[in-house]
Amino acid sequence: MDNPGVFDFPPITRLHHDRTRKIHTVLRPGTEPAPSGLGQATDYCLAHHVLEGAERAARAGERATFDWYTANPHADAPFISTSVGPRIVIAPDLADLPRSPISETPYYLLGTGTEQAPIPLRTLSAGAFATAELTGFGTLLAAHAVVVVLLRTKQLGQTLDSWTITRLPGTVFLDHVGEPVVLARDLIHEAGHNWLNDALTATGCKIDDQAEFHSPWKQSMRPAFGFLHACWAFPLTMLYTAKALEHAEGDVHSFLTAYLDQQRGYLATTVADHPRALELVGEQGLRERLAAVHRQALTL
Repeated sequence: MDNPGVFDFPPITRLHHDRTRKIHTVLRPGTEPAPSGLGQATDYCLAHHVLEGAERAARAGERATFDWYTANPHADAPFISTSVGPRIVIAPDLADLPRSPISETPYYLLGTGTEQAPIPLRTLSAGAFATAELTGFGTLLAAHAVVVVLLRTKQLGQTLDSWTITRLPGTVFLDHVGEPVVLARDLIHEAGHNWLNDALTATGCKIDDQAEFHSPWKQSMRPAFGFLHACWAFPLTMLYTAKALEHAEGDVHSFLTAYLDQQRGYLATTVADHPRALELVGEQGLRERLAAVHRQALTL
């Protein structure tokens, strides 16, 4: 990433601080929020897990679980050390992932039964964070990929599913192939979605949901919100991949080369529509960041 400063966006920093304090005030009225010492972005991520966990426990009438969440504002989660700071890496049984109205996709909440992922997966994740930092994406992952939920183990070349949900900012859900350089790509993609969601919230930008643009990634017309997300997250992975290819070898090099070639073709078809979609973003600083990343990726 030639300009990692693109991820330093003061409105997001303010959002993390203010939203965390509000959540702690709701859960523990009359008490002063105590920082975890792990950073504002981490506290922001964990506060959302605690809020969702407490709400779910309250609706289910599970008093002991509710009390645990309100007594543990940082979710008492196990961390591993990485180059971008302490991270939570877990690999839950997919059958245990709930679905509910808060998300169209399965999700996971930190809680009393949270356990760290096995050592090989923790090592894989630490390697992915290190690779992302070396290629200029450490700032992005430090603030927007705090909780890593590893899903299915797949083979290189198989379709890898990954996602985020807006109710759990800073959390990413990903399949993996056991290669840090590939996991780093997908961490950057999902952290990019988290960053943009926070940026839109922090600046109060409401994207017109009536406007639609053709998405080459979905091969269909998509609302401006989804189109802008794709035109941000995929270019980020392109910029990362171009850097990662300098050191990749063998099958991984071939895989990433094919990925970058594919993305070049997709992104080229958005050249006319992207400026029109950006007109719907009312905050200049955010609009300029989205334009700069898209423009840089087009040069690859």
